[in-house]
Amino acid sequence: MIKFIAAALWIVAVTLGAVFYSFQAAANLPAADDKKPLLGGLDYVKTDVISVPLLKGERVEGYFLTRLVYTVEPKQVAKMSVPMDALLVDQVYSYLYGNPQIDFTQYDKLDLDAFRNGLRDSINARIGEKLVHEVMVEQIDFLTPDDVRDNAVRRRSAAATAAAKSAEAEAAGEAPAAAH
Repeated sequence: MIKFIAAALWIVAVTLGAVFYSFQAAANLPAADDKKPLLGGLDYVKTDVISVPLLKGERVEGYFLTRLVYTVEPKQVAKMSVPMDALLVDQVYSYLYGNPQIDFTQYDKLDLDAFRNGLRDSINARIGEKLVHEVMVEQIDFLTPDDVRDNAVRRRSAAATAAAKSAEAEAAGEAPAAAH
């Protein structure tokens, strides 16, 4: 019986010690607001594909296509009266048209870091606060008008070929294959 009481007292003492230690450790943790930007506390806003026609004079030189990811403070985004997507797309257009020295036709001279940092700084300057912490590029492409025309011709010819095969199958009495 004495062994049973001693074991119960030992369990109570260990449990109290563990609870006391956990409260002390929790009191010494940094606040949630002290997190570093890439370690948490930020939202990631992913854009759809943004297509910007690049003009020189009255001629379209090509189309800049990009998909970007922005890291933003959730508290700042909640205060905005304009949808975040609309602001981001507008700033991409404004930044590209406001910086004609950016030449996407010469890939070797494209400074991607300068593009990302310039875009981030232009958004923050427009808002008047540090809203965007980092801009990350998920996709970036440049298509010339010839590339766009070639892609359209290929799509049309592929659709015509598929329609011809479907018509042949129907004429032969077969059920057309389901398109996936």
